[in-house]
Amino acid sequence: MKKITVILFMLCAAAYGIFAQSGTLKEITGTVELKPAGASAFVPAQAGDEIAQDTIVSTGFKSAAVIQIGSSTISVRPLTRLSLAEIQTTSGAENLNMNLQTGRIKVDVKPPAGTRANFTVHSPSAVASVRGTSFEFDTRSIKVIEGTVSLAGGKGAEMPVPAGGESCIGNEDNAADPAQIAAAAFLPRPIEGADSAGGTLSPPRTTGEFGVGTQY
Repeated sequence: MKKITVILFMLCAAAYGIFAQSGTLKEITGTVELKPAGASAFVPAQAGDEIAQDTIVSTGFKSAAVIQIGSSTISVRPLTRLSLAEIQTTSGAENLNMNLQTGRIKVDVKPPAGTRANFTVHSPSAVASVRGTSFEFDTRSIKVIEGTVSLAGGKGAEMPVPAGGESCIGNEDNAADPAQIAAAAFLPRPIEGADSAGGTLSPPRTTGEFGVGTQY
């Protein structure tokens, strides 16, 4: 009976154009480990290793990895742990869901013409959803390089973040408005301890690459 059920599932998947997919570990630097689904411990990774669904990828101090999954390239930064919750190809679309437990990643989604890529990153405090774009994400903060990313926290509506924009999950568990963050970046701040009457103001604040705990 179980064998018949498996065969029927495979026939239905083929009929609807649904295929399981795996990724490839293209590059590694330093200490990179994998924990396949069902495994009890991490094992050292090597370039060329297959990254299947539910595999956990972990990078150590001063370590990094590059994963290729279909039309998506994920650059995994140091001290990052993530798992691939769903890797699936349907007719005309690629679906990739990822859980970012800690650390930071850079994602480049470049679907070929006629194909749509649905990429979603879940973290303990936010969800980032895209359809063909490039961005950096560190579980709470996002910086969009190309395209548009929808960022959502536990409260509030999804916040669209355009190319060149930045957003983060605030204290009220909602996504900040990218326009407000951009405006705040150019507000001068007094130097600590300066005289309020004639003290010197600090130069306009600029933003750079995100790290966990970034404040705005």
